[in-house]
Amino acid sequence: MRRSRGYRSGTRRSLHKKACRNKITTTLKQFEIGHRVTIMPNPSVIKGMPHTRFKGKVGTVKESRGISYLVEIKDGNKTKFLLSRPEHIRTLKV
Repeated sequence: MRRSRGYRSGTRRSLHKKACRNKITTTLKQFEIGHRVTIMPNPSVIKGMPHTRFKGKVGTVKESRGISYLVEIKDGNKTKFLLSRPEHIRTLKV
């Protein structure tokens, strides 16, 4: 039988988190349009998680769509748009 190559395959070490509770403040975070954010997927929340290849990328918030945010990132020469929930993005610390 062929090996399954699902959405989270090969992420045992990159998507691990110490045992702790999720804080409600991470879900209720608000971002303004134009804010620079870092994509850091929270492995305990699967819904609204961007793909793991975008982990650590920096982008700007373009718009909000319901609970989620549309984030524009630069991937090589292309600009890509990711739809992500606030649990998976953090403000950029300069």
